[in-house]
Amino acid sequence: MLRALMILLPLALTIYAFIDCLNTPEDEVKHLPKVVWVVIILLAWVVGPVVWLVAGKKRQTAGGGFGGFGGRGGGWVAPDDNPEFLKSLSEEKPKEKREKPEEKDETERDDALFEDGEADPRRREEELKRREDGDEEKGA
Repeated sequence: MLRALMILLPLALTIYAFIDCLNTPEDEVKHLPKVVWVVIILLAWVVGPVVWLVAGKKRQTAGGGFGGFGGRGGGWVAPDDNPEFLKSLSEEKPKEKREKPEEKDETERDDALFEDGEADPRRREEELKRREDGDEEKGA
């Protein structure tokens, strides 16, 4: 079991470092060109991946010190926390207010369709009750 672990662990580390290197944008690779890092990872089987993980890539610190993805500063932010997104929503509100008359017509039309849709099942339900009442009277 220990022999298998001695082979699988470096293999997994090499595969991880290789994929990580391939997925890393060129501007985030440090010290050497990306192609050279790939060669180092594949040829120096145990040392290459460790060196890549330690020194080959600009890493983001736990507090977001590097600046997130692509160096944009601050990293990815959820839409409800993003001030630019919230600002765009507040800019859309005045447009919606200008379009209110059309929206009112649509709302009234939707309400009328909903009421018509509700009326039909009610009518059917009342017919069924009448039939059941009529059948009970005939059967009694």
